[in-house]
Amino acid sequence: MTRGNPGLVQPFDPEIDRTFHRLVRHSRNLSLDYVPLDSISLSSSDHSPSVSTNFNSVHTASDSNSVDFHTENNMAQPPPRERTLRELAAPDFTYESLCIQYANEDVPYELKTGLIHLLPKFNGLSGEDPHKHLKEFHIVCSTMKPHDVQEDHICLKAFPHSLEGLAKDWLYYLAPGSITSWDNLKRAFLDKFFPASRTTTIRKDISGIRQQNGESLYKYWERFKRLCASCLHHQISEQLLLQYFYEGLNTMERNIIDAASGGALGDMTPT
Repeated sequence: MTRGNPGLVQPFDPEIDRTFHRLVRHSRNLSLDYVPLDSISLSSSDHSPSVSTNFNSVHTASDSNSVDFHTENNMAQPPPRERTLRELAAPDFTYESLCIQYANEDVPYELKTGLIHLLPKFNGLSGEDPHKHLKEFHIVCSTMKPHDVQEDHICLKAFPHSLEGLAKDWLYYLAPGSITSWDNLKRAFLDKFFPASRTTTIRKDISGIRQQNGESLYKYWERFKRLCASCLHHQISEQLLLQYFYEGLNTMERNIIDAASGGALGDMTPT
């Protein structure tokens, strides 16, 4: 002790080197970052260290890790990892819903197997008549309809089962939820498989119809009626239809009709 440092005098330790190593091992076992030298007192009676530690100034490794953990949690989450080209090219297993959005039903209804088997089939080929398909489809649904279920609800549920091939592919490619009623589905179906260009073609066929060689008058009349029925919205008046049919007759059949009418049919009035 000196006048400039009036501290406590440490007792004499004859084995100070051994005591020092023992204190170091002891401090490591306590997981302390450091032990101040002025907090260690040595006892000369039993040569064993007496350690007094100020725990207010001690920071353990676990405390430091805890602080870092809470600090990281409080920080903003890192941005999501960018997907690789391989991951972007992988197929998505989240399937989109069907284009039809069914309305809430007062009475739950499930399609019967018998109804599905009776439905007509439409493939979307060029020679098929979508108007005829809708008529046949409506007949089956109206016949099998329960008394407490609306017919539009049955048609909306059953119509996908009447499509095959290209027609079914078309239905699956429509936007999810784009069809909300039976009228919407019929309009979309006709717009796809009976476009305006087809209407124009049928009008030309009606106006330019001709009786074929060897075709009887009856077969010619039936073919003309089927052609008109294939496009109900042809917007051709009855007078023009009669004129187109008469002008398409061959000479012999036209003479027979003129004789039965008491004169040239073209010179007569519609009434």
